Amino acid sequence: KLQLCDYNLEKITDTNTTNTHNLLVDVLLAAKYEGNSLSKYMNENHGTVPKSNVCTVLARSFADIGDIIRGKDLYLGNKKYNETEREKEKLQRNLKYIFKKIYDGLNAKAKEYYSDDKSGNFYQLREDWWNANRLDV
Repeated sequence: KLQLCDYNLEKITDTNTTNTHNLLVDVLLAAKYEGNSLSKYMNENHGTVPKSNVCTVLARSFADIGDIIRGKDLYLGNKKYNETEREKEKLQRNLKYIFKKIYDGLNAKAKEYYSDDKSGNFYQLREDWWNANRLDV
């Protein structure tokens, strides 16, 4: 999952993504590159991959991106030889910081609604952000 979806997602950091608009742009770019990558793969393998699989592959990829954003992705990601963290761990750490920044920018009523679940992951905020932006993605 992350292996395919990470073209732009892996570049998301709390320094270049400071608000919901920046995050949406990064996720849109990830979805675009993911779609292009899948389209290219399907075109190159058109003889071996049935056309009916294209929609299924795109739908699963979309679901994977949503799972990653919401912090519900079960795929662990790879750890490169010289790294101490898996790709997923880095991405989730960055998303945690980004959603903290988004949370910090909310008004008092919204902050109360999204009060942190003590894990610092802001799962409800992430879920609602995805639901609000999924049609654009």
